[in-house]
Amino acid sequence: MSELRPALVSFLLLTVITGGVYPLVVTGVGQAVFSDAANGSLIGEGDRLIGSRLIGQPFSDPKYFFGRPSATAPQPYNGAASSGSNQGPTNPALASAITDRVAALRALDPENKAPVPIDLVTASGSGLDPHISPAAAEYQVPRVARVRERPEAEIRALVEEATEGRTLGILGEPRVNVLLLNLALDGKKAG
Repeated sequence: MSELRPALVSFLLLTVITGGVYPLVVTGVGQAVFSDAANGSLIGEGDRLIGSRLIGQPFSDPKYFFGRPSATAPQPYNGAASSGSNQGPTNPALASAITDRVAALRALDPENKAPVPIDLVTASGSGLDPHISPAAAEYQVPRVARVRERPEAEIRALVEEATEGRTLGILGEPRVNVLLLNLALDGKKAG
C-alpha cells in the first residue's frame, strides 16, 4: 500500500495537469493570441462560410484559378482523409493521371504552349494544399483573362498581390493562396 498511494497520487495529479490544465492553458493562449488560426483561418461572407485559408478547395470553372489536385477520397480536399496518393514516380497510375491532367489543362487553354507547372498536375503530400506556385498561377493567367474578358495585366496584378513571400524571409518558397486569389477575382475581400 505504501507504494501504491504515491503512484495513484502521481497518476491523478498528472492526469489533471496534462488532461485538463495544460489543454485549457494552450487553448486560452491560442484564442487570445492567435484567434484566427486557432479557429481554422475561416473565410466568411456575412453568415456564409466560404472556406479556409489553410485547406484547398476544388475549382473547376475556367474563370477561376485551379489549385493543386487532391488525392483525398471519396471527394477532393476531404480533411478527414488527408494523405498523399502513395503513388511513386514509376507507378503507371500516377503517370496516367498526370497525362490526363495535362491534357485537361491544354484543352481549356489550347493557345497556351508553355510547359504545365508540376504543381498543377500532382497532389501535395496532404492532398489539402491551398497554395500553388507563382509559376502555376502565371500559367493560368491567359485563360482566366480570356474567360473573364479582362486584360492579362489586370489578372497578373491580382496574382502579384496574392503572392505570399517566404516565411520569415527565408523558409519555403513564394506561393499563391488559390482561394484568396479567386475571391480577389470576384472583387471580394477575405473576411
